[in-house]
Amino acid sequence: MTKKTVQVRDIAGVTDPLFLISGPCVIEDESVMMRTAEKLKEVGERLQLPIIFKSSFQKDNRSSLQYYIGPRLEEGLKILQKIKSTFGFPILSDIHYPDQAAPAAEVLDVLQIPAYLCMQTDLLVAAAKTGKVVNIKHGQFLAPENMMKPAQKCIDSGNDQLILTERGYTFGYNDLIVDPRSFYHLNQTGFPVVFDITHSIRKYGIPSADPNGGAREFLPTIARAGVAAGVDGVFIETHPEPSKALCDAASQLCVYDLEAFIQPLLELHEVTLKYKNQSVQV
Repeated sequence: MTKKTVQVRDIAGVTDPLFLISGPCVIEDESVMMRTAEKLKEVGERLQLPIIFKSSFQKDNRSSLQYYIGPRLEEGLKILQKIKSTFGFPILSDIHYPDQAAPAAEVLDVLQIPAYLCMQTDLLVAAAKTGKVVNIKHGQFLAPENMMKPAQKCIDSGNDQLILTERGYTFGYNDLIVDPRSFYHLNQTGFPVVFDITHSIRKYGIPSADPNGGAREFLPTIARAGVAAGVDGVFIETHPEPSKALCDAASQLCVYDLEAFIQPLLELHEVTLKYKNQSVQV
C-alpha cells in the first residue's frame, strides 16, 4: 500500500531512512532541553538520521497531583521555539484540549494526540484543522485496526497528514503489551507508522522515578521487533540523566547512549526495506 506521506515526508523523511522522534518526556529546565537537543543534533548529522524533537509542555495524565506536569502551554512553547530556532528540528508536542491546538500549531510541526484521548472528537478535529501533521497515538483500549476511526475523523476534517503511533496496549495488571500484529494492522491504513519504544516498557501503577517503573532490559528486543515489522519511525524519549528526569525516569534512554542503541536499528531497517512490500501467499 502506498503511504500517505506528502507533508510528513517533508518533515521527517518517512520512507527511507528510518526517522526518529526523540527528546525528554516533559519539558524541564532549559539546560536539560538544550543539552538533549545538542546531542540529538550531533547524532542525527552523523547517522544522517531525520529527527523530530519531542517534549511535552503539559503531561495532563499524571497519576498524582504531586507529580510534575510541565511548564504548560505558554512557557513550554517558548522553550520549544528556542530549540527549533537553534537546532532546526521540526517540533512535536502533545495537546490535551481543543483550545490548545491553534496556539500550539504556531510553533509545532506535529501535534500529538495522547493515547488516552485518541477518540476525543473535538480534540482530533481541532488538531486536524490546524493543517499540521497529526500524530495519533494508539489508545491502550483500542484494537489496532480500529485506529482508522480516529484517523477518519481527521480526514473528514480536511487533513490526511497523519502518523499513527503504537505504544503498547491493554493495561492488564499495570503492564502494557506490544503485539507485532499491531504493526501489520497499522501499516494497512496507509499512514506512516511509528513505534513508541520507551513508553511501551513503562510499568503503570509504579512512580516513574522508581527504578522498577520501567523495564529497560526489553528495549532492544521490542525495538528490533518493531523495525523488522516495517515501522517507518521509532519514538525514543531521551534525557541527559534519566534517573533525574521529572517524568518517566525509569524508561527514558540516556541521550548519550542513543547512537549505539539506534545504529543496529538502522541496519535492520535497510534489510527490512528489501522485503517490506513482498506479500505472503496463505
